[in-house]
Amino acid sequence: MQQGINERDVLLLRFKYYAFYDLDPQQDAIRINQIYEQARWSLLNDEIDCTEEEMIMFAALQLQASLRGDSPTENDGPEGQDDIDKALNSLQVTLEGTTMNPGQSDITSVPELNDSLKFFRPKKFTLKSMKRGYFIFRDTHLTQYKSSDDTSGTPVQKLNLKGCEVSPDVNISGGKFGIKLLAEGQTELWLRCDTAEQYSKWMAACRLASKGKTMADSTYNTELQSIQAFLAMQQGSHNSVTPTMPSDVPDFQPESFVSQRYLKKYKRSQIATKILEAHGSVRIQTTSQSKMSFIRAWQALPEYGITTLWSNSGTARKRKLLFGCPVEGKGVLVCKHHTYVALKVDTEERGELFGVAHNRLIKFDINSGDSQKTWRYSTMTAWHVNWEVKEVMVEMEEEKIQFSCHSADCKIVHEFIGGYIFLSMRSPDQNQTLNEELFMKLTGGWV
Repeated sequence: MQQGINERDVLLLRFKYYAFYDLDPQQDAIRINQIYEQARWSLLNDEIDCTEEEMIMFAALQLQASLRGDSPTENDGPEGQDDIDKALNSLQVTLEGTTMNPGQSDITSVPELNDSLKFFRPKKFTLKSMKRGYFIFRDTHLTQYKSSDDTSGTPVQKLNLKGCEVSPDVNISGGKFGIKLLAEGQTELWLRCDTAEQYSKWMAACRLASKGKTMADSTYNTELQSIQAFLAMQQGSHNSVTPTMPSDVPDFQPESFVSQRYLKKYKRSQIATKILEAHGSVRIQTTSQSKMSFIRAWQALPEYGITTLWSNSGTARKRKLLFGCPVEGKGVLVCKHHTYVALKVDTEERGELFGVAHNRLIKFDINSGDSQKTWRYSTMTAWHVNWEVKEVMVEMEEEKIQFSCHSADCKIVHEFIGGYIFLSMRSPDQNQTLNEELFMKLTGGWV
């Protein structure tokens, strides 16, 4: 009653924090289904952006989940596997962090990648022209040389990718396999791989490096296989296979699997053909496998899990084009996936556009929506809230951010930062008992 909820009201429950840990299909079927539905509707409502190929791949996974979900004889475990075997396999996966990477025969050797890649450094007022260089990836560092003959000399540049932003830039039909890197100090570098296999190796290494892990970590092979599976699902829609309408779904409706943006662009029959072509690469997956593939692909999207804190500057037209959301109230954008809050930063005369993710704060360009600056929680020393004047102050190692919320309570920002820091403390090496007192201390506040 205190929250305005009456008896027999229908509630729409959503996960507030986009940091999902240790999803086990054998034990977390309900939680996986809740996350899957939240992810599915965020895509159908255009609340998170994705490419056309990705949307078709998501639609194929939805179709497979619905087909296998109707089968009463489905068994998600391997054939002949009993509960004890499943428990042992689960324990093995949980303890895999203590084992050595199977691809690493010598524990004293440090794995590395070295390839000739195309690259581009984005700058204002410059044409996008890709050049070729020689790159070596070792530990968490990316070193660039002019050619393979210059590796004994001084490198062109050396970047530490720990804490950097890693975004995919892939177009399967166009043969484009790109990686966008935004390292500390706002150094931006775009890499272009020649093949899908090359892209998978470099993307897996970059993602681990952003988390402070090297290729020697046991999760490298898992990350590599996840990327390869993701590409294989997208490539399935380009294979020369004649699509067939599922016999057990006579009322197949493609408009239930894609967003309105694609329904306006293509005819219903065209969308159905694309979905059925992509479905051929995932038709052997079980319901839980389809939903987990859907969730992992959703988490790999560049805009995943970013709650945007919006400023009063800029026009409503630009806001609508950027995020595809209606404008309501004074400087507030409201949609199911994001919360847009009007901010005024004390160090600037005009407002700024900020985003809160599970591991960082992001400053965006207010006109283009491009990322301008990133502050990792790992470099945060403290954050405070002045409840009297409704101001939030975040102290980093090298600077301080201070802002006030004009259209919403500053407690929203406080809850997101505190909640994500609490969730980041979870680790397989630590006790997983929920510390409610610590969570309330990090997220609670008093006016």
